[in-house]
Formats: sequence, C-alpha cells, structure tokens
Amino acid sequence: MENKGSDEVEKLKTKFMSMWHNMKYSWALKSKTAFSRSSPVFLLGKCYHFKAEDDDYPSEDFQGFSIMGNVEAFRKDFASRLWLTYREDFPPLPGSTLTSDCGWGCMLRAGQMMIAQALVLHYLGRDWCWPEALTLPPLDVESRTATAAKRFVTSMQASLQSTSRISESRASLAPQAQVLGFAEEADTHLNEEYHRNLVSWFADVSSAPLGLHRLVHLGSAMGKQAGDWYGPALVAHILKEAVKEATEPGLAGITVYVSQDCTVYSLDVMDCHKAPKAGEASGGTAEGPPVVEHTELSATAMLPETQAVIILIPVRLGGERTNPEYFGFAKKILSLEYCIGIIGGKPKHACYFVGFQDDSLIYMDPHYCQSFVNVSTSDFPLQSYHCPSPKKMPFSKMDPSCTFGFYSKSAQDYERIREELSKLLEPTAKYPAFTFVQGRSTDYELPVDLSAEKREWHFPRDARRTFTTSGDFVLL
Repeated sequence: MENKGSDEVEKLKTKFMSMWHNMKYSWALKSKTAFSRSSPVFLLGKCYHFKAEDDDYPSEDFQGFSIMGNVEAFRKDFASRLWLTYREDFPPLPGSTLTSDCGWGCMLRAGQMMIAQALVLHYLGRDWCWPEALTLPPLDVESRTATAAKRFVTSMQASLQSTSRISESRASLAPQAQVLGFAEEADTHLNEEYHRNLVSWFADVSSAPLGLHRLVHLGSAMGKQAGDWYGPALVAHILKEAVKEATEPGLAGITVYVSQDCTVYSLDVMDCHKAPKAGEASGGTAEGPPVVEHTELSATAMLPETQAVIILIPVRLGGERTNPEYFGFAKKILSLEYCIGIIGGKPKHACYFVGFQDDSLIYMDPHYCQSFVNVSTSDFPLQSYHCPSPKKMPFSKMDPSCTFGFYSKSAQDYERIREELSKLLEPTAKYPAFTFVQGRSTDYELPVDLSAEKREWHFPRDARRTFTTSGDFVLL
C-alpha cells in the first residue's frame, strides 16, 4: 500500500510539472530582436543587408558574398525554415505517460530542425521559400497566455478529481518524380506536396520516422528516456539511427554520418555515399514503434545508385565556456550554403543556430509550447511549423558543447566540402574544432559503439539563470 501511494504521488508530481511546463512555455514575450542596418546578416549560407531600400550598394560588397536582398527577403527565407517546437496533447511517449515534451525535449527539437533543413536542401534546394512565409501572424502574448492559463486550470481540476497516427500514405519524395515540362503552377503545387511530406515525417506520433516518439524510443537504447535531458552529441547519434531505420521510401536516398572524437574519416563518408544493395536496405526494428506502410513504392525497389549524406560533427569548443578563438570559425561555418546549422545553445537551453550578424548568433527557439497537430489529413495547417520571429544571442553565451551539420549531395560534393572546411580549420590548427583524416575509422581500431556517457558532453547546470522568449525584430 505504501509503494502504491508513493507511485500515485510521483505520477501526480509528474503530471503537475508537465502542466506547469505547458503553461510556462506557451508564453511569448513581445520583446524585439534588434538588427543593425550597417552590417550584413548571414542565414545558412545566404547574405542579406538591411540598408534602406533607396541606398545603393553593389551586389557583392562583403568578402565576395552576394547580397541577396532586403528585409522582406530575409524574413521570407527565415520563416521558410521548418520550426519544430515543444508540443502538448500528443499520444503518450514510449515507456511513459508523458503527452508533452515541455521542459526537456528542446535538444531533440533542435536536432529535428537541423535534419529538416538537410531534407529541404535535398528535395527543394536552398533557394526554396514557402509562398505563405510572409503571411505568418506574430506570436501574440495576450491570446497565447490566456489560452495556456485556461488549459492549466482545466488540467489541474481534472487531476484533482481523479491516439492519433499518420493513417494515409502520401506520394513518395523519391527522385523519380517527373516534373520536367510542368508549368510553374504545377511546380509550386509539387513543392507544396514535398513540403507537407517533410513536415509529416516529424509528426508527434509513433508512426512518424523522425518524430519525437521515434527519437525517444531510439534514445532508450542509449540510456535515455522521456523526460531526460538530451545533449547535442547524443542527439546526433539518435538522428543517425532514426534515418537508418526509417522505412519511408523518401528517406531511402539519404543517410547520416556522425564523426568520432571530432574526427571525420573520409573513406567512411565515401562509403556512406554508396547506396546499399536491395538486400542490405535497413528498416525499422520489430520492437520499435510502428512505421507508415506504403503500398505503391517500397524502400528496396526504388533505391538510387548513390545517396546523399548528412554529416554531423559533435564538438567541444572550450572548457566551461566557449573559447573566443572559435567565434570566427563558427561564423565561417554558418556562411556556407551546405551548412545545415548548429545545434547547441545556452546551459540547459537548447537552440538551433542558423546564422549571425556581427558578434551575435541568429537562432530558432524550440522553447514554445504548441498544440498537437494531426498530420493525417491532406490539408493540415502548416503555420505552427514556421517561425515568424528570429532571435539573437551573443557568441559569448554559446555553450561549448554543440554539433555542426553539413549536407553532402554526392562523393564529389564531399571532396569539395572537405577541401573548403580544411582551409577554414587551418587558422585554428593548434586546437582545431574537428579534423579530416583519410581512411576509415576501423583503420585506427576505434570502437564502433560508444556508451551514452562517452558520446555526450553534458551542459553545466545553472539554476540561477532564467530565460525569456522574444518576438519580432526591429532595425536600428
């Protein structure tokens, strides 16, 4: 009886904390993010300048980078990136009764955003922008807060007094889609289908190949469970397994490589670019959550001869704080179009870094609780998967534990990436963030499987810190 009573108390405590986090992260403070008109802004390899529209400036006026446009062009580009945030009221996560990831799932969400950007590059290209990006409403603090408070009170009353899934198959995003000869309107429609398919892969249901339920399930094999803190290095390995085990046909032409001990082994990456034979195709495990079945296309029948590789490099850029020597290197990384961003953040506060201006990082913040979206309908709303408000953070506040991400389309593409990154690493040769080595990891007798403890660098705790969100940005 005593144990039963203790279990009930723990369940009530867990539910109370979940409800509190749901309310806490539903607030959106309308403070402005300041951008300078006199300095260029970089966003995942593209360069923008916020000079007044009547100011004349050359098309290439910053270290050889082409100036892409004005404020509206930047807003549209930023708002077109996929935004994965805290959610609530989804089906319980594996091994728990949790129906929200508020307060603990931010790094998993940041990792989802990084992989989503790689998939956008893979299927839509870097120049793609969502046509409705500029129509997104601002985050309204009054209505969001009032709704969150009502949910909190209702949930508390229910506690004291006492599943959705992706159901229909969609057209695969496989490369065999024939779009040549279509009118511009047809191309736009096709891109929208691609867009919706990408979002559905990150849905908060057990059948989504890259959804939170799948990531939590895979994390359990690495010593983590729902409600635990996930660091950037561990998330990289979880994402690798998620893509590897996915049976979604659209993911058959892409894989993930994770560096070992800050070292990228070139022949291992080249091997990843070679598509597996039909009999070697990986699929979901019997013990894992169910995956969506496609009757028209199979993952094995449509395998390409080569596959793209998402390269994830977990690094440590200093001791307790990020070494300022790496600030310039991080800027150069975010200036590359094949860079898919950096996952990291502040202590116990994960972020997805996508760009910079001067000495401040630009990031997308997963710390915003939104309601569960049922993506099984063909016209499910997309607005909550796009963020209208960029945020900035000084480089000096960046935690040293982070993971760099790159997208390599082919073996030839990787050779170019390796050469360019090697040149960027030369100025920090004394303490390079990571290195490239010819050969395979097996040539150096490195262990293939590492424990969660060896994979991860944990963020230091600092209970004194508090964090707020910010809304739109203002030009100074």
